[in-house]
Amino acid sequence: MEYSSSLRKQYSEQIVPNLMKEFGYKSIMQVPKLEKIVLNQGIGAASADKKMVEISIKEMTTITGQIAVPCLSKKDVSNFKLRKHMPIGVRVTLRRENMYEFLERLIRVALPRIRDFKGISSKLDGRGNYTLGIEEQIIFPEINIDNVSKIMGMNITFVTSGKTDEEAFALLKEFGLPFKNVKKN
Repeated sequence: MEYSSSLRKQYSEQIVPNLMKEFGYKSIMQVPKLEKIVLNQGIGAASADKKMVEISIKEMTTITGQIAVPCLSKKDVSNFKLRKHMPIGVRVTLRRENMYEFLERLIRVALPRIRDFKGISSKLDGRGNYTLGIEEQIIFPEINIDNVSKIMGMNITFVTSGKTDEEAFALLKEFGLPFKNVKKN
């Protein structure tokens, strides 16, 4: 028997019927779904210290369970001592089971560990995608605080198939993302 995360099961058994009723969809195929989760970490100090990229790749791989890849600069910027093709960040794209597993750990374990946590902003990008900024990588239990050389943040982008922000917001709310109690316009 193949392993399936509880969020994937919850999506097909509860979230799809709830969204069909809320938006009046006639087909299951109209219901928005989570397509991928992209984690991105910019490393400003990478131009001075090459080890920062290796450390970031190792930490992001530990957090996601999938190998992270370095992001390279596209052009020279002399003010930042940046050359073309220098590593300046790290990213991971999660799909299918890895995506649901990471989302479950983010919602149930990592976000509640943020100090003075009151919920996340409910502002989407206008195309049905949502980006969450995290200030410290140590909120993930996989990271050993004793081995952290520098506190670094990251962006987590949830890419949905929702046509509007309302559909995507409803989908992410159904998954259990802890949005602040703000009225939508």
